[in-house]
Amino acid sequence: MTSVSVIPHHIAIVMDGNGRWATRRFLPRVAGHKKGVDALRACVRHCGELGVKVLTVFAFSSENWNRPTEEVSGLMDLLVMALSREVPQLMKEGVRIHFVGNRAALSERVRAGLMQAEAMTAGNTRLSFNICFNYGGRWDIAQAAAALAARGEAINEHNLDRALALAHVPDPDLLIRTGGEQRISNFLLWQAAYTELYFSDKLWPEFDEAALEEAIADFGQRQRRFGKTPDQVQAVPATDQAA
Repeated sequence: MTSVSVIPHHIAIVMDGNGRWATRRFLPRVAGHKKGVDALRACVRHCGELGVKVLTVFAFSSENWNRPTEEVSGLMDLLVMALSREVPQLMKEGVRIHFVGNRAALSERVRAGLMQAEAMTAGNTRLSFNICFNYGGRWDIAQAAAALAARGEAINEHNLDRALALAHVPDPDLLIRTGGEQRISNFLLWQAAYTELYFSDKLWPEFDEAALEEAIADFGQRQRRFGKTPDQVQAVPATDQAA
């Protein structure tokens, strides 16, 4: 394992490239998603080993319903299967699962699986693992505003921040997107205001421990200013900037 001096507290990942990985191998797209689960398993484990405290991944966007029916159905089945298979190991590794997104459109079977996984891991504290499923950044802001309006609370920056779906964790320090595209695709639009962005050409199934460490090493070279001048932040240790 490569030595990484500055560890982000919170890493977010757009796991892009599963379908292309499969297509290049003349496999169905769902095979790429299955391979992507293997890559995610390794990523979660390595984040825990490195000392990352929060990992948030974009597993299924609210726009992904527009994909072919058989792919969407395969993704739902894969989620249920992965939960039953992976949760016991995540329990051993001290990982707490949170599912973030609009559950209303999901089947009862999927919703039950999400709730069970969250309940089983609720006592874990080593790594908070947020799985954004049927999630969109615009949906998140809209639902937060609607919740505040329903409660008669002022719709301001402070209240919105507390009403968002990821209010239980601090904003991401580092957002990684694999697959070569350079956009965030409606992911964490509010939370990523000051997040450092890193784009990898690797397809998600190819994004291994070395690639993760490369992204973190790149993050360690950034100067996070949060609106200040370079001179103002120059004296602040990098570890404090990542906190």
